[in-house]
Amino acid sequence: MPRVKRGVMHTKRRRGILKATKGYRWGRKSKIKLAKTAKMKAGAHAYVGRKNKKRTFRANWQVNINAAIRAFDLSYSKFMGLLKKKGIALNRKMLAQIAIESPKTFEAIVNEVK
Repeated sequence: MPRVKRGVMHTKRRRGILKATKGYRWGRKSKIKLAKTAKMKAGAHAYVGRKNKKRTFRANWQVNINAAIRAFDLSYSKFMGLLKKKGIALNRKMLAQIAIESPKTFEAIVNEVK
């Protein structure tokens, strides 16, 4: 069986890791052992961050809807309950956008629900 030299792949893999950790601080950008763990952790945090972003946006929509609905002497929870009861299928993103961009339309929705 012929001898297999793995120097090229070894170097390629390490180069890729170091390229990904470029700009990190201290040894995490240049020491392969530290760079490997830093890259793994960064990937995990990025994954969690993508999930948290969705949570944050939904919370912002709720705040915007609540702020807009207070002018009509309703709370967010009561308004959402009434929407469901009436069978109006508008998601929170759309409601928040309508509340900010066209208050007249939002007022019509509120009057329909009341």
